[in-house]
Amino acid sequence: MVRWDHPGGKKIKGIVIAGAKSGSGKTTLTLGMLAALVKRGLKVASFKVGPDFIDPGHHKRITSRISRNLDGWMLPRTYNWEIFHRYAAGADVVVVEGVMGLYDGYDGRSEAGSTAQMAKWLGLPVILVVDAKSMARSAAALVQGFEGFDPDLSFAGVLFNNVASDRHHAYLTEALEGHVRMPLLGSILRRSEITIPERHLGLVTTEDHPLTEDTTAALAELVESGIDLDNLLEKIVDLHLPPPHIPDGAQPPGDPVRIGVAMDNAFCFYYQDNLDLLASFGAEITPFSPITDPHLPENVDGLYFGGGYPELFARQLSANDSLHREIRQAVDGGLPVYGECGGFMFLGESIRDLKGHRYPMVGCFPLQFLMQPRLKSLGYREITFTTDTILGRAGQTLRGHEFHYSEMTGKPVSAKDVYRVTTRTGLERRVPGFQKANCLGSYVHMHFGSNPSAAPHWVAACREYRLERKKPHETP
Repeated sequence: MVRWDHPGGKKIKGIVIAGAKSGSGKTTLTLGMLAALVKRGLKVASFKVGPDFIDPGHHKRITSRISRNLDGWMLPRTYNWEIFHRYAAGADVVVVEGVMGLYDGYDGRSEAGSTAQMAKWLGLPVILVVDAKSMARSAAALVQGFEGFDPDLSFAGVLFNNVASDRHHAYLTEALEGHVRMPLLGSILRRSEITIPERHLGLVTTEDHPLTEDTTAALAELVESGIDLDNLLEKIVDLHLPPPHIPDGAQPPGDPVRIGVAMDNAFCFYYQDNLDLLASFGAEITPFSPITDPHLPENVDGLYFGGGYPELFARQLSANDSLHREIRQAVDGGLPVYGECGGFMFLGESIRDLKGHRYPMVGCFPLQFLMQPRLKSLGYREITFTTDTILGRAGQTLRGHEFHYSEMTGKPVSAKDVYRVTTRTGLERRVPGFQKANCLGSYVHMHFGSNPSAAPHWVAACREYRLERKKPHETP
């Protein structure tokens, strides 16, 4: 670990937890690390590398602080740096959870988009998590390879996971001696009773499976039993960095506007930065639940339907006829509405689940969504608007991520495809973004930090709608 001076002389410690591969156990160990640090009375800030919505929710549950996403492709290096420094402020320890394997990124040729790249951008050392199940001396060769692969990367040490016994730990310790420079921080014994349920998009969300006090305590004990955490904290090397220059934030022009944001078990995938950016330009974020609320919030000037699991709550969503009517009427009246992935599905005509049951939805877009047993699409996307939209003008770009198990059918004659889409490698891809009046929807989760004009553009559209709505109607 390292630590650095923040304004006021406060020392802050930081670490990146990375896996040798996906499935090494880095999320479980990250949660355990967070829980153990909080248990000590420390203020802990956490971050997640990559376009993940679920892990940050579990981070927040433990630390009581919002966990932010960092991303080397969706977001510029300067944006990552400023977000990291802004929300690390005031913490005693900062923990960054990596994505995939340590060196895994966009392709096999460069570090772009990898956890290793982010660790170097932030100047933080790495704890390498290695799944040691069914391994002994071979584990040393693996660690040696990771250690020597990038000489510019700093390691705090290696942590073995899924260790069978104390004897297995002794084998691993012997194997490392004389072959690697990084210290062995400890071993985590196999504990099948400590699990977090999973579903098709990853771990179950904190909305559906909040970490209980017992689970959090067990996660903390899991780390405490395998690592001498006090010794690790004691041996921290100080890193002195000049305080970053962080702007005070936007000065909202004009009157504030109200944006209703769907937030419940069905719609819970939001980048916190998106909401914060909207708020910084004058939006009052007003949560509501499409599952339980029969009406929209009063006097809203815009609606935001994020991703999530509408297919798991399709029966409840389908039964909310009064809310459906209000949304359709608002769209017909020109209300700026944005839906992405699960929110996009909700704005369609129907969702059909894996058992073949069809559930009517809002019907703003003449599209039907069919759930599939296998992943339909996954990857980074760059969007170029082909016409003016509520998120940007024609020719402007935004970056985001696509990840879904459903497929779309139907002929949207009443909506126009306004997206030109390329992958992270520049290949064109068919991912429609449909616009009807001021309603915009797509499978892609956008990050507004990828283009500083997106949030103010949407708030301006909401403000224009608000002013138009307040005009007295002329009578013939």
